[in-house]
Amino acid sequence: MDDIDVPQYFLCPISLQIMKDPVTTASGISYDRESIEHWLSARGKDATTKETTCPVTKQPLLVDSEYLTPNHTLRRLIQAWCVANANNGIDPIPTPKSPLNKSHIFKLIRNLNVPELHLKVLKTMEEIAEESDKNRTCMVKAGAMKAMVLMILKCFREGKTSGLEEGLKILHLIWIPTMEDKELVTDNFELIESILWVLRLDMGDDKNVVVKTHALLVLKLIIEVVSSSLLERLKCNFFHEMVKVLRGRNKIPQQATKAALHVLIEACPWGRNRMKILEAGAVFELIELELELKKPEKHVTELILGLLAHLCACADGREQLLKHAGGIPMVAKRILRVSPATDDRALHIFTLVSKFSATNEVLMEMLRVGAVSKLCMVLQSDSAKYLKGKAKEVLRLHSNVWNNSPCIDVYLLTKDPR
Repeated sequence: MDDIDVPQYFLCPISLQIMKDPVTTASGISYDRESIEHWLSARGKDATTKETTCPVTKQPLLVDSEYLTPNHTLRRLIQAWCVANANNGIDPIPTPKSPLNKSHIFKLIRNLNVPELHLKVLKTMEEIAEESDKNRTCMVKAGAMKAMVLMILKCFREGKTSGLEEGLKILHLIWIPTMEDKELVTDNFELIESILWVLRLDMGDDKNVVVKTHALLVLKLIIEVVSSSLLERLKCNFFHEMVKVLRGRNKIPQQATKAALHVLIEACPWGRNRMKILEAGAVFELIELELELKKPEKHVTELILGLLAHLCACADGREQLLKHAGGIPMVAKRILRVSPATDDRALHIFTLVSKFSATNEVLMEMLRVGAVSKLCMVLQSDSAKYLKGKAKEVLRLHSNVWNNSPCIDVYLLTKDPR
């Protein structure tokens, strides 16, 4: 193949390879579609305008790949040449699939309102969304996100579940909210209510798991962009539903549990949400969830300890942690075993307990279950300086109680940190 003279105009000016899907730009130069789309995409991300330049002529080009024109004549010439040179090791080039365009998505969105086409259209949109990032971007530009939000709201209002699974999955797949999409979502309390409605539905065991998983993944994305005023208005039933998800952790995939944890962490700092989460019984479920893990799963453990650190900032949170027999031992056990982020959150929990809930019984419990020993181990480890500072602070707070323990080195408690 190295000895074959390939016609120069068969080669893409960017990749210098034979073009499989030649397209022509407004500058009149033909490129392989994949190469020029990558060029436009890379420059479009950083550009403040919607223009870039042609790699060959340096003339202005719009970054939107929809303005590329398929060069069918050149493609047929290349395909014919490849067939003629098959004996020389040249692979044939198949006819490329027509690229997705916004007009096709517009038509699908319109057909969502036709009852007999509704489910078929959703399945087609799901397949398109699963195919590529490029397809998902095209769908967002065509307004598919707004269409899915409105469809989910319609299902909620009418109490109908047909297409709900597909709609939630599509929304999760294409979630790149435009300004218009954010305006639709940011203060939409009814959308939150619709997701809670989905979580309460009984659609049969297998269907329940799939639909509720998609609902939780979508809820996580929604909570990340909603307004602070909406977060402050979340009701107690919202948090009871999230804790119910944690309680039913064995019946859903771990990604759904992670999504519920993310939602609680996002909502926790706002208004009275911390108290609402505590009233829903979250602390007990968080400790149980972590104890059930045969081996700590880094991301899950970080989320659990992070949420516990938020909740322990108030007296009721610390009380619930201390009330659970596995609370202090679990936090202690995770130190130096998972990640620096876990260490930071665990040490923060111990700092709060030591400062504000340190009864003699609690201090003896920390000593008995190995929490004090772990604090000493942090000082002797290669942990970051700020983590050692946190551990040292806790040890010094109660050195008078723990000094007589054989696991405590008095030197560590009294040494000048400088």
